[in-house]
Amino acid sequence: MPRYKNSRILTNASKYYAPLRKSRNMRAIRHYETPVLYNPDAIDRFNTTTEAHIWSYGDRFYKLADQYYGDVRFWWVIAWYNGTPTEADINNGDLIEIPLNIQEALRVLGA
Repeated sequence: MPRYKNSRILTNASKYYAPLRKSRNMRAIRHYETPVLYNPDAIDRFNTTTEAHIWSYGDRFYKLADQYYGDVRFWWVIAWYNGTPTEADINNGDLIEIPLNIQEALRVLGA
């Protein structure tokens, strides 16, 4: 399940995008509505089964998502759950938590 599955698709005909629409010969541009995700609080974290992972050289969110969920598209769940938007925000030796049940993690994050 991609993160935009439940997002509305908006049609944008604002003047701001006029040069882009003109260059692409389009009347309007379609955007996905920005999803509103929830930062898990202490109770949500306590009730979510996770596995601790020590970040090491070569780790990537997409690799961990493939390993734990069988789908690289869920890399963002691990990143969001840990409050680290990119791998550059994590150092070798840092401890991160990986939610084990993807459906539960999506519910906790509001996705």
